[in-house]
Amino acid sequence: MRFKFPSAAWWLCLPILLGLAWCVYHPGLHGVFLFDDFANMPALGSTGPVTHWDTFFRYITSGTADPTGRPLTLLTFLLDGHDWPTAAYPFKRTNVLLHLINGALLALLMARLATSFFVVANKREQTRVILSSITAATLWMIHPLFVSTVLYVVQREAMLPMTCVLIGLLLWLHGRNQMVQGRTVAGFAWIAIGLFGFTGLAVLSKANGILLPMYAVLIEYLLLRRSPQAEGLSAPAGPLDGKGVPRTETTACDCPPAYRRTLALFGWLPSIAVLGYLINTGIQGALHGVGRPWSIGQRLLTEPRVLFDYLDLLWMPRPFTPGLFNDQIVASSSLLSPVSTAIALFGLVALLTAAWLLRRRRPILAFGILFFFTAHLLESSTVALELYFEHRNYIPAMFMFWPLSLWLWDVGRHPGEWIRMKIALIVILIAGLATMTHARADLWGNGQQQALLWAKLNPASARAQANAANHEMAMGQPRAAEIRLAAILRDHPNDPQITLNILSAHCQLGGMTEDDLRLAERTFEHLRGGESVIFHWLGNAIALSATHSCPGLTSQAVASMLDATERNPRLRRVIGRMQDIYHLRGQLALSLHQPDEALMWYQKALALRPGPQMAFEQAAHLGSAGYPALGLRHLDSFESYSWTKPATIFGMPRLHAWVLHKQRYWDNELVYLRTTLQGDLKYSDAKNARTLP
Repeated sequence: MRFKFPSAAWWLCLPILLGLAWCVYHPGLHGVFLFDDFANMPALGSTGPVTHWDTFFRYITSGTADPTGRPLTLLTFLLDGHDWPTAAYPFKRTNVLLHLINGALLALLMARLATSFFVVANKREQTRVILSSITAATLWMIHPLFVSTVLYVVQREAMLPMTCVLIGLLLWLHGRNQMVQGRTVAGFAWIAIGLFGFTGLAVLSKANGILLPMYAVLIEYLLLRRSPQAEGLSAPAGPLDGKGVPRTETTACDCPPAYRRTLALFGWLPSIAVLGYLINTGIQGALHGVGRPWSIGQRLLTEPRVLFDYLDLLWMPRPFTPGLFNDQIVASSSLLSPVSTAIALFGLVALLTAAWLLRRRRPILAFGILFFFTAHLLESSTVALELYFEHRNYIPAMFMFWPLSLWLWDVGRHPGEWIRMKIALIVILIAGLATMTHARADLWGNGQQQALLWAKLNPASARAQANAANHEMAMGQPRAAEIRLAAILRDHPNDPQITLNILSAHCQLGGMTEDDLRLAERTFEHLRGGESVIFHWLGNAIALSATHSCPGLTSQAVASMLDATERNPRLRRVIGRMQDIYHLRGQLALSLHQPDEALMWYQKALALRPGPQMAFEQAAHLGSAGYPALGLRHLDSFESYSWTKPATIFGMPRLHAWVLHKQRYWDNELVYLRTTLQGDLKYSDAKNARTLP
């Protein structure tokens, strides 16, 4: 008697492959926080540990990215930590688990779509559908390109939208079936939850989640409404070779009017709104500029090159890629500058045209192509984001390997004689990708090796070389750092990261020279980006000059650097940056024991943009330096401004200001700080009285 293995039991392969994915990512869990992590994660402790509802609401509204502030992403960070600083391991572990969840949901979605597209007449066909879906999801899940997304803690904001997209599409498909079967109210509810509710959740993770309705429209018209019989085709076509038998039970002819209206409401309307927003953004950017080294027109010329580079990384995988560095990407200035611009633009038009022409004969292949470009619409078109990031492929690539997997498993046609060879190829592909991903994850677990390899892979990237130099200095190799930085300084004479790291290396080597100080002044005066890095470094330089820890870095040298920074015409037009300069001048005066001058600069900074955070920090500095009376005077000056009104900026910053106002957070901080300064003043007066003869 022959044992019959149920088709559904093949789903047991999925947890095995999820375990494989966990194993290949495991070496990277021991890595550290990187770059943008330090700009986002400190919010966990910026107003106190998140241990009660007051701090929870202050934290969850503290996001500044997108108008929404991405609160759903911030919420998930609380699974791993409630204060800052904290360990990176729990955050990376949750990222990997979320990646595995996305892989499982992707397999379920592809199986659901394949079942809707093909006639699954027997258990063998059902088995091939299941295995093809698991294979395609696995190829995506263990692809080495996504290591820089999964193991980069802050990029959870790129992963959560995919979770919402997958769940939203599954709920939409369920609601669609309900409406086709006549259960209109139930179907409408499921579709509303899927396309409206989960689009909202996706947007609360990151703005690109707003493309979910567009994905549903694409699936509807490329896959679910394809009716060869209605189009008069004598031979229904499969996904790749024209031999498949597509399913036609819900074609354009038999979708009920209620469903069409529902799709128009939750699918077409948001999609048209997004396209309108992108067009308007492009027009506004062309008319008013975008505050970048390139124009919107140059960005649109550059992105086809970028998209083909993404496709190269996806289809020609490698264990090590440029990673998080993209400053070496040069914007296209015309169709022939560089020549690859015209080639990439022609290739883009050719791919889109081919997908459109193949939409009837090979719809799943056409869908994979069109989905990739559709999912890149928000981040690779008219919105003035940076030109290139690997993590932008996380959602666009999710159907990339589905047509290949359907072909490998002979879904939609009779199994050929090459099926065993194809299964062997599947094993080789999975093993190869797993090996490369494991190697890359292992690199992410070793910060020093990672920095040095990234510098090798990105020789023209100032950021990569500065990052490697930082690690060399941390390893006690300032001479190696100096040599590295001097080599790239010729091509980036005014790059702040190169300049600042040269100064730091020379501090370790014995001190700064006059040439170093002139280099710093020239860089600061002609600075065109990286202001936050400059101001952070200048704050540290003030402390170093006070302790004479770096020969040559005197208070006079720091003052000259501040003068050069203030001469920068770009910074002079930005109120916030001038406020930073005045604040640093106050810090410098305080380090020189010139409290009255420090107070003058602090008050000048505060007058530009009154706000409690800066005022309280400055008053605390005055008190810590031994001048509590001046700290109290500064608080008096601050209270003369109208600071209690919530911010007028649209979005999460306004809500955050409202939360702080309702909790009387700044009022309480003011009372606490004033009480502390008054106590310090009484102690100082009593101490002085005891010393009198």
